[in-house]
Parts: sequence; C-alpha cells; structure tokens
Amino acid sequence: MRFAYLGALLLSLGGLALLDRRFRLAFWSDARRAALTIGIGVVAFLLWDGIGLVLGIFARGDSPHMTGLLLAPELPVEEAFFLALLCYTALLAWRWFDESAAQREAGRRALHDGDTR
Repeated sequence: MRFAYLGALLLSLGGLALLDRRFRLAFWSDARRAALTIGIGVVAFLLWDGIGLVLGIFARGDSPHMTGLLLAPELPVEEAFFLALLCYTALLAWRWFDESAAQREAGRRALHDGDTR
C-alpha cells in the first residue's frame, strides 16, 4: 500500500496524457511549451509549499498509502507528482477552452461573412 497514492497520481497523469494525445492540446501540440509551462508551475508551487512549511502553515501528515520518500524535510515526493497533475489538468482545460472559443469565433465569422444581406 506504500505506493498507492503515487500509483494513483501516475495513473491519472497517464489518463491526462491520453486525453492530450487524442485532442492534441499540450504535449502533442507543442511539447516544449507544455513542458516549460508545467515545469514552471510545479517549481512555483514547490516554492510556495516550501515557504508554507518553513512558516509552519503546512505540515506533512503520515499515511500508509504514501512512499515515505521526501524531496525535503516534510515535503513528500508525491507532492511533486500531485502538482504536476494539477498543472497539467489546468493546462489541458485552458487549451480546450481556448480552442473551443476560437472554433466558435471562426464559425461566427464564417456565418457573418456568408451573410449577403
């Protein structure tokens, strides 16, 4: 059970990758930009976590479902994977909404340009 949470995170990341591949939203559209975006997000959130840990705002709880591996004192390795999942989900949602809006706008323009009144 030690790897249950990490396994669930990896399975979820794999599911996001399948959606990404199917709709070509991030890595299958521009891999370099997607990696940079997710990487910057993960680093920013890890810094935030670090500050919260130093200030005593955050604390690590024990769970039989976590590996016990730490990136830093009180910072479990699963946190980095969770943050990657969070950033990847946000990126895919943003790209999907952005592409949907662009398609709707293109449809409106086509209707407007075809109007000969």
